[in-house]
Amino acid sequence: MATLLGSESPCTGGKRRNCRSNIVTKFTASKITGQGFSQGTQLPAGLLQERDKRAKWNGIPTVLQKLYESSHPNSDLSHAHSFLKVISSQLSVEAMSFVTEDRKTAQESTFPNTHTFDLFGGVDLLVEILMRPTLTMQKKNPKMNDDLVKDCLSVLYNCCICTEGVTKSLAARDDFVLFLFTLMTNKKTFLQTATLIEDILGVKKEMIHLEGIPNLSGLVQSFDQQQLANFCRILSVTISEPDVGNDDKHTLLAKNAQQKRNASPSRAEVNQVTLLNIPGFIERLCKLATRKVSEATGANFLQELEDWYTWLDNALVLDALMQMATEEAEQSSTESSDESSLATSPLRHRLPQSMKTVHEIMYKVEVMYVLCVLLMGRQRNQVHKMLAEFRLIPGLNNLFDKLIWRKYTASNHVVHSQNENCDCSPEISFKIQFLRLLQSFSDHHENKYLLLNSQELNELSAISMKANIPEVEALVNTDRSLVCDGKKGLLTRLLAVMKREPPDSSFRFWQARAVESFLRGATSYADQMFLLKRGLLEHILFCIIDSGCTSRDVLQSYFDLLGELMKFNIDAFKRFNKYVNTPEKFQTFLTQINSSLVDSNMLVRCIVLSLDRFESQTEDVKVVEVLSECCLLSYMARVENRLSFLFRLINIINVQTLTQENVSCLNTSLVILMLARRKAKLPFYLNALREKEYAEKYPGCLLNNFHNLLRFWQRHYLNKDKDSTCLENSSCIPFSYWKETVSVLLGSDRTSLCAIASYIDEPFMDLDRDLLED
Repeated sequence: MATLLGSESPCTGGKRRNCRSNIVTKFTASKITGQGFSQGTQLPAGLLQERDKRAKWNGIPTVLQKLYESSHPNSDLSHAHSFLKVISSQLSVEAMSFVTEDRKTAQESTFPNTHTFDLFGGVDLLVEILMRPTLTMQKKNPKMNDDLVKDCLSVLYNCCICTEGVTKSLAARDDFVLFLFTLMTNKKTFLQTATLIEDILGVKKEMIHLEGIPNLSGLVQSFDQQQLANFCRILSVTISEPDVGNDDKHTLLAKNAQQKRNASPSRAEVNQVTLLNIPGFIERLCKLATRKVSEATGANFLQELEDWYTWLDNALVLDALMQMATEEAEQSSTESSDESSLATSPLRHRLPQSMKTVHEIMYKVEVMYVLCVLLMGRQRNQVHKMLAEFRLIPGLNNLFDKLIWRKYTASNHVVHSQNENCDCSPEISFKIQFLRLLQSFSDHHENKYLLLNSQELNELSAISMKANIPEVEALVNTDRSLVCDGKKGLLTRLLAVMKREPPDSSFRFWQARAVESFLRGATSYADQMFLLKRGLLEHILFCIIDSGCTSRDVLQSYFDLLGELMKFNIDAFKRFNKYVNTPEKFQTFLTQINSSLVDSNMLVRCIVLSLDRFESQTEDVKVVEVLSECCLLSYMARVENRLSFLFRLINIINVQTLTQENVSCLNTSLVILMLARRKAKLPFYLNALREKEYAEKYPGCLLNNFHNLLRFWQRHYLNKDKDSTCLENSSCIPFSYWKETVSVLLGSDRTSLCAIASYIDEPFMDLDRDLLED
């Protein structure tokens, strides 16, 4: 004992005041080195009792010793459980204060009981008790009392949220993490287990392999709908690529290098395949996402909803209350805990209606997130087929007015950027996740027409017939039995609420993205006219010009949507000119475009491409009329304006700063030059870039930068894994012409009038540096 407490007796001498700090120091050091004392059970009980009051340990080390002594293998654990209950009550008070006081940073001084419990080996002891049945040599594993397991899990969770480092230490134990999944088979311990697993996986350095979970398929199939919804919170961590910051802000250079290093499928991708192979998994998620909830009533419903949320930290308290309702229902001989049977539970009836609604909303957020991730994965077509078959879209359409978008006016929404994680209310999270799901479902996929009902599909056919153009193949192939029911389809309902949103609402960004995804891909005149007839163009122009909207995210989403809506559509440009009917309005519009070309360049590309097509259709009287009258087309027809856009597009990016967000600037500059090349004007444009450099007194700067950008473009888009159809579909320019134009621009022959190298004087030539490597 002298080595632990110093050279003098613990009861005499000058070092007595340091006894507590020495014990703490030794325990802390042992956790790092793995040597020396690691548990309070290794210290004399008398010493612990003597130091307890002075050190303010509140008797926890002493109770831990009793817990250890009463939990030996083959011992009666009822005594151990009684000691654990004593500790649990002390720790739960601290956990509740953590949850209700804005999640303060975990510190020893803030949560002394939890810290002491962990310091004296309590966490390790509970892990050992929980896993003991798996370590026995007996043929039949001894079964532990459910209440004991629940209390062990609850104490471990309290330690995780109140004591720094506990969660990470548990996450490092792969055997324990996989073991926890086996506890989910027991309905009575499911909630506590799921809560702890979710916390652990959130900090685990390496993503777990779902296929490593014993009998995962059987486990998932054994869950009722409520448990499956909870399980989705866990799954979201296992199927999403690790969040290493804002995705759009990661440079493409770094992403490409990472893809080279990690050629094989990631763990998240492997886990997605594992889930899809579980029989009935997607079908059950679709049922959860579209399950109806009792409609809430009352003028103050929203306020009631938000009041509940201020009391709740997350879904856990709700889940606990609903579990109480489930247990009460079971005692009344009710067989299932699904919503239909929970309705018979007395406690369920005592819960406020808004609380039941929030509970269902929070479940749906998790389910929709999982579906959204799967839709964006490599198995997208397989997922799409199943979501269509199980009628996800018609089900969401039936929920739209009653649950997803009730008819109330929301205020003070916070504007969130595209990939920003936010701690907003369940109602806002639900709407944003719903819009993300619609965006993922519609984007570049023929199933997008499932967002319409039969009458609306007939309307599309009629538009095509009137314009004397063939119907889109995807429209013809749409299975009418899988489309939306009712008077309006989901897309039409979304347009209606979109128009009612306040200018800076956080939903505007996602609403515009969802509608834009319906238009993306090969341009469809009928799709555009369907939306134009519903006043979408006028609504977008109002938001850009007249609403006073200042959110860059919202404006960017509206510029992108406007570009898809107007591309190659002469009627859209005519409508534009009718709305923007004064020089002041047009100047405001141009000011918004020029304020951030990164945000507006897709619209600039649309105007340039449309102008080029219209100029080749001069035999059409309507086209000639609009060309002569439309202020926007007239503005872009002036070569000096196209050159101005080209200068700035090349100047605001370089290879080191290219991201998924701004790479479109490079492609828009290429579109301008490809169209110039078609008309044999490429040398004129390249010479103009050279003259601009000299006028700005930076010879070689612009062209050297553009040369490096095009070299990167070749490596990026000519990669065998890259899908080039997006570039081809969005521009109606064959990808072969894209490749050919880039090759011509990068030509090394300095006598070629179409090669960038010909326009850089020798002293300023800087084309040999390889900036594309790591």
